[in-house]
Amino acid sequence: MKQAGAVGSASYEGAQQLSWLARLIIAHTPEEVATGVAGLVRAHPDCLAAEVLWGSGALEYVQQHSPGLVAAADAPWLDAARASSQPLWHADGRRAAVRLCEQPEPVLLVVRTAHPASGLFEALQEPLTLAGQLLQRALEWVELRDSHEQLERSENLQRALFAISDLAGSERDMPDMLRGIHAIVSTLMYAENMFIVTRNAGENTVRFLYYVDVMDPAIPGDGQDMPMSAIEHTLTWYVMRDGNARMGDAEELRNQAPGPVAVIGPDSHDWLGVPMLRDGHVGGALVVQSYQQNIGFSEEDLALLQFVGSHILTALERKQGKDELERQVQQRTVQLAEANRGLQMEVIERQRAEHLQAALFRIAEMATADIDQDAFYRRVHGVVGELLNAENFFIALLSDDRQKLTFPYSVDAVLAPPAERPLGRGLSEYVLRQGTELRLDNAQIEELERQGEIAPGRMGSPAMCWLGVPLVVGDEVIGLVTVQSYRPDVVYGAADQELLSFAASQIANSLSRRRSAETLRRAYGELEQRVEERTLALRKEIIERERMQDQLRHQVMHDSLTGLPNRSYLRDRIDRVLATMRHHPDQCCALLYLDVDRFKIINDSLGHLAGDEVLKEVANRLAACVRHPDLVARLAGDEFAILLEQEELPPAATTVAQRVLDALGPPMLVAGKELQVTASVGIAMGDDHYATADEMLRDADIALYRAKELGRKRFAMFDETLAKNVVDVLAMEGELRQALQHDQFEPYFQPICALDGSDRVLGYEALIRWNHPRRGVLVPGDFLKIAEDSGLVEAIDWRMFELSCRELLRHGDGEAFMTINVSALHLRHADFDRRLVQLLETTGLPPSRLVVEVTEGALLDNPEHVRATLDRLRLIGVGAALDDFGTGYSSLSYLHSLPLRILKIDRAFVHELDKGANTSGTTVVAAILALARALNIQVIAEGIETPIQRGALIAMGCEMGQGYLLGRPAPIARPSAAIGGAA
Repeated sequence: MKQAGAVGSASYEGAQQLSWLARLIIAHTPEEVATGVAGLVRAHPDCLAAEVLWGSGALEYVQQHSPGLVAAADAPWLDAARASSQPLWHADGRRAAVRLCEQPEPVLLVVRTAHPASGLFEALQEPLTLAGQLLQRALEWVELRDSHEQLERSENLQRALFAISDLAGSERDMPDMLRGIHAIVSTLMYAENMFIVTRNAGENTVRFLYYVDVMDPAIPGDGQDMPMSAIEHTLTWYVMRDGNARMGDAEELRNQAPGPVAVIGPDSHDWLGVPMLRDGHVGGALVVQSYQQNIGFSEEDLALLQFVGSHILTALERKQGKDELERQVQQRTVQLAEANRGLQMEVIERQRAEHLQAALFRIAEMATADIDQDAFYRRVHGVVGELLNAENFFIALLSDDRQKLTFPYSVDAVLAPPAERPLGRGLSEYVLRQGTELRLDNAQIEELERQGEIAPGRMGSPAMCWLGVPLVVGDEVIGLVTVQSYRPDVVYGAADQELLSFAASQIANSLSRRRSAETLRRAYGELEQRVEERTLALRKEIIERERMQDQLRHQVMHDSLTGLPNRSYLRDRIDRVLATMRHHPDQCCALLYLDVDRFKIINDSLGHLAGDEVLKEVANRLAACVRHPDLVARLAGDEFAILLEQEELPPAATTVAQRVLDALGPPMLVAGKELQVTASVGIAMGDDHYATADEMLRDADIALYRAKELGRKRFAMFDETLAKNVVDVLAMEGELRQALQHDQFEPYFQPICALDGSDRVLGYEALIRWNHPRRGVLVPGDFLKIAEDSGLVEAIDWRMFELSCRELLRHGDGEAFMTINVSALHLRHADFDRRLVQLLETTGLPPSRLVVEVTEGALLDNPEHVRATLDRLRLIGVGAALDDFGTGYSSLSYLHSLPLRILKIDRAFVHELDKGANTSGTTVVAAILALARALNIQVIAEGIETPIQRGALIAMGCEMGQGYLLGRPAPIARPSAAIGGAA
């Protein structure tokens, strides 16, 4: 290579070298210098590839720039280039290597050129000479830094070993000495969990003399002597038995043990135990262990612990001669020392609290101080900066017309906001719209962008962490105060949010008095300070770990779909509110428990993705219905909850509940369809009788169930009656199961009579009754709904079908038919008709005497399936009756195609016949009779209770009827008589 003063190749641009030199000057590490050198050489026209190498391989960059430039076979050529002061060409004529610097280790530049014997090195001689000098300095600096760190570690180890030696030879009492040794060991290695075991070889006993374990604080044997066999086959037993140290995780330790391994207490991630030896004899063991995945032990830790073990054993033997009185004095001294440390910690905590209180008092005092607005902002900023990181801080206010956002005070290290700007969709506007505090990291801010809540770009450089609190005067949001961080080592937590909220309230109070009279000013400042590299790296690591913990805590306590707090978060919040209410009875709260009506239909019809969109929209609308400190949470599926902490409850609770129903009223556009979503709400009022959040959630859920029973799209308030009803439902479910087991159900038969003047009994309708052992005879309305909800109704129905058939065959007229009520639940089963035929065969009842009654709702459930089932029953002789005809909306569309034998006119039309002829009821009944005659279907009029109704039906030619006038339901062995018979 030529001397440094040589002129470079004229083909290479001087301006480009000058730019490269500027970048090289600001490079600090060898890697940065090497990257600049390689980049300069690659820019030369003759260069095809270039890399900088030192040590045993090539420098690796963010991406591999020149794959295949050097290989293992090039080692002799590279070694020769390191020994040469001139460029050394490879045998292929296209690659060359030149030494950039020789000390503290040789560094090579390897180049592949487009032409053999290229003049590239002559063209770049001067910059490469300068680069070699800078690279040598950078390597020397790295070597010096590494040597300094190694020396520092050696000094620390030497000081610790001297301290252990001095401590072992001191006259300090045993517990204090052991704690001191533990503290010293903790400075050299991870020793949060450590214990010392002594062994009495003569008596074959052991004692856990010192024991500290964060996962299992109970000292084995309570610190007293116990037989060696009590810890047989444990890792500590193996260490003391064979005198060999052991180290590793659970699997490695099991492989090291010559026999089975017994585990006492929780299993650790890494374990290290060494024997304490005296003249080759084992006097005990010293053990440390780690429960954390990222903390383990090394061979250096093993050697250190063996050294410590020998000193501990020496100290223990020296202390053996102490009498019992001295141990008691030492124990008392330890207790006093512990108490003193506790008092010291209490003093420190009190001083911290006093400092915090003083700072907050200064903020409150400034709100009424006689200072101008700019001074007020500066002082508030100064006080806030004492309590949390406020390097980037601004106050924003809405203009009088609420169309612009002004920034009277702003300090930002990256990009300060303008003096004013129109309202847009930034983070500041989002806080103003929501009216609540907002604390976000960069990922959460990007999520708001994806949801469309804020505009992309965020009006400037994106912050790593952003905390904004609205300024509220009365019920009006007038602006916000914000701090933000552009560094990963500055993350705001809940305490910072609470502090800034207090400051915001004081700022808002002051602005309400000052805003109209004071002019706005902006102040800019840069408060960035650079610390030493090692301290900064450690701080970044700690802050990053705290940030990850905060992020994990947020993910655990929030719903991933809606971003709302989840059930765990809500339960914790309710428990805290209830605890506060126990100390402050004047405070109150309310819990609104709601779920989306018929949400399963949305999922089944449009898919789960559309269902998720509905849930997110519902979450947004619910969040807009409350204000701080009220909480909206998603519990599970389509269930949400709102916790209210207001003074005027329950009026405020019902107001919010109605507001929720109104907010969900407007249609939602989901998956190209306009959905009308409704919800049902249950309300539980918090008071002193609630001990836990689960009790309050239970009562709110009971009220929600009541709201659904009342028809959905409404709210219901919990009271003790609802709680009693729920308990009654649970009790009745158990009683229903007992009733099935003990055959307490009985069929009652209501006669169906001929309307020809004779009133002879033509058939019966079988109706279920429950002979309750305590409450007497119960009608279906008392228990049927609970039977349906508990899934017992089908079993009860089949038992009733069997009993009805047997009773009719045993006591009924040989020609009388019987109708049984069949719900849509039965008709959904494909084998219903087959089971019914088997039942008839078992009981011996002719199929022609059985008629199944179905409702119009059952027809709507699956018309084709129901029609096929009724056709199969008709073929074997079982008839079909359509119950409550005329009350639905679909019967006429199916009537002509269904195999019906009987129509039953609903009692609502029969009751209209009392009003006389030419009424709407008379017209409907006449039309039904005419339709039935045309289709050759028999008709039964239900609910005949007066002679007028009976006469009108006879006059219109109705064939059959049933009702209390003709006979009440009763067991068939003693039925109530029809008209003309016994009363």
